[in-house]
Amino acid sequence: MITISKEDYLKAIHEAEGEGQHVISATLAHWLKVSPPAVTMALKRLVKDGLVRVRADGLVRLTGKGRAIARRTVFRHHLIERMLTEIFGMEWYKVHDEAERLEHAVSTDFERKLIEKLGREPKCPHGNLAVPQTPAARRRQGLALLSAAEAGKSYRVASVYERDRKLLEFLDRLQIRPGSRLSVTARNYDQTLNLRVNRHRFSLGASAAERVWVVPA
Repeated sequence: MITISKEDYLKAIHEAEGEGQHVISATLAHWLKVSPPAVTMALKRLVKDGLVRVRADGLVRLTGKGRAIARRTVFRHHLIERMLTEIFGMEWYKVHDEAERLEHAVSTDFERKLIEKLGREPKCPHGNLAVPQTPAARRRQGLALLSAAEAGKSYRVASVYERDRKLLEFLDRLQIRPGSRLSVTARNYDQTLNLRVNRHRFSLGASAAERVWVVPA
């Protein structure tokens, strides 16, 4: 039986891999905010069900069956986010948390209806694809982290890290959203960036800039 907990673990492994991480037990404990013993027990169940493999060096990998479940859960999360913004008009920085709760309740029939209503737009309100992309894959497509942007150049925001609600609200207040345009007016010694978005000028720290992907405007 595939429970909500199992779907959460499988999705976490899939998404962490998508961010280029080598997934071990500690990765999942941090990602899901659970204790190491809880992760150990969960992995034992997932291995028994044939959904993951744990290598001798501790690396956790999805089996074909486990990856299929993870991808389905991620895709339903993607559809829920789009439904909340495109149909209900919910703010883009709120929809991730709502989709985390609702994704497990999406039936095959409801998924089909959502696709009929919304189409198969590949990107969510945060600019991310339904299939997680590694940083290397993003760079091959011409994207770069805002933290690496050059002074004197203009960029368009392509996507934003979506699993930090406070970060999303902070960026929204600064008008840094997918599709928005910004100019880097200076790079400072402490790695902060001086930015201009529309008529607003402000400085952005490296920790936030490392969560935003941009392309040359």
